[in-house]
Order: sequence, then structure tokens, then C-alpha cells
Amino acid sequence: MSVLPILKWPDPRLSQVCDPVAPGEDVSDLVTDMLETMYDAPGRGLAAPQVGVMKRLFVMDCGWKDGDMTPVICINPEIVASSEGVVAGEEGCLSIPAAPAEVTRPERITLRWTGLDGAEQERELTGFEAKCAQHEFDHLDGMVIFDRLSDEDRARVEGAYLEALK
Repeated sequence: MSVLPILKWPDPRLSQVCDPVAPGEDVSDLVTDMLETMYDAPGRGLAAPQVGVMKRLFVMDCGWKDGDMTPVICINPEIVASSEGVVAGEEGCLSIPAAPAEVTRPERITLRWTGLDGAEQERELTGFEAKCAQHEFDHLDGMVIFDRLSDEDRARVEGAYLEALK
């Protein structure tokens, strides 16, 4: 196991759409490293492109900071349904440190994915779990929180972030 370096915005890989994980492809070592990296960061979710692997895979554990570790490994996830009701909330990103943004997302989604054991899973997610899964899913499509903002808000938040990097 090892902690992997996390790509930082504006690395161009964070804007790329990821390829599916091939059926039967062994990603167990990558998953182990991603979980170690996420907990070390400390984050609640981490997508493969954030560590430079352009595959449709993310890990999340929304409650570990307040309780037990209960990681979820999502291989080739799909959002198969989402609520019409939306909720706005501040989101941070391990690839855009110290630049949280107010993002609006569906308050409820149904997520389908393949687990590490190869079994298909599906679950309705609400609250922070829904937000986290959507955030990580965005990474697989080459999107970051800046892409969810109005042009004006993006210019302000991204500009401040980029200025802080100088």
C-alpha cells in the first residue's frame, strides 16, 4: 500500500473523460492505494483521475471522520436516476485545496456500479452521500467543482485559487 500523489488543478488530466475499467481488470491494488490516499488526505472521496489513472473508478467513505470506516468502491458507476429537488452546499476538492465552492446538485440519486468483487450494486443515496458520489462521478467525466459554477462565480473562485498558487 502507498499514498499516491493527488493531481492539482489545473492539471489537464482533471478535464479528461475517463475510460471504463475493463471487465475482469484487476484494480485491487489501485483501490487499496486510493483508499489509503483518501484517508491520509483526509478526504471523503477520491476518483482515479485525481491520482492520474484515467479509469471510471472512485472510492468514498462519507462517515469515517465521525465513526467507523465503511468504504464504498465504485467501478464503472452510473447515475441511473436523480431527483428533481436540488440542494446547494459548499464542496471542497482534494485536487483544488483551499478553494471550496457553493455547488447545486440533485438531493437524491440512484447509483449503479460494479464492486471490487465483480458484483453489480445499486443504491439510492441522499444527503452528503449523494453529494459526494456526484462530486466523484463528475471527475470521471472530466469535471471539477468550477464547472458547476456560473461564469461569474467560476471566474471569482478559480481566479482566487490560481492567484494563491503563484
